[in-house]
Order: sequence, then C-alpha cells, then structure tokens
Amino acid sequence: MPTSEITFAFMESPEGGYEARAVGHSIFTEANSLKELKSMIREAAECHFTNQLRPRVIHLRRRKKSV
Repeated sequence: MPTSEITFAFMESPEGGYEARAVGHSIFTEANSLKELKSMIREAAECHFTNQLRPRVIHLRRRKKSV
C-alpha cells in the first residue's frame, strides 16, 4: 500500500547546518540552511521511493537537541 505522507524530524547539526531523518524509514539527509534542507529532503524521498510509492505530502517536525 503506497504511503501518502512521510514525516522528517530535523534539528541543527552539532557541526553546523541541519540534519533530518525520516520517521519510520531509513532516510537521512543534511544541508547548510533550512531552505536547502527542504530541497534535500524532497530529493532523498524521490531517491528512496519508486514513483508509485512516493509520498505526496512531506511533513517537517523540529526535533529537540539531545542532552
């Protein structure tokens, strides 16, 4: 059954920039800015899923820094 939505949790990277992980999928990406991160997330989802299974909606959720 195709996934119609996917959520990425993102946070500021300790090395600078941002990193994001898909919830429930093995997808990870990173970028220098939030604008670039959004683009990288779309690209990562396109690479991970076939056209028929690709989610139509991508949600972003800010993740708190680990302590």
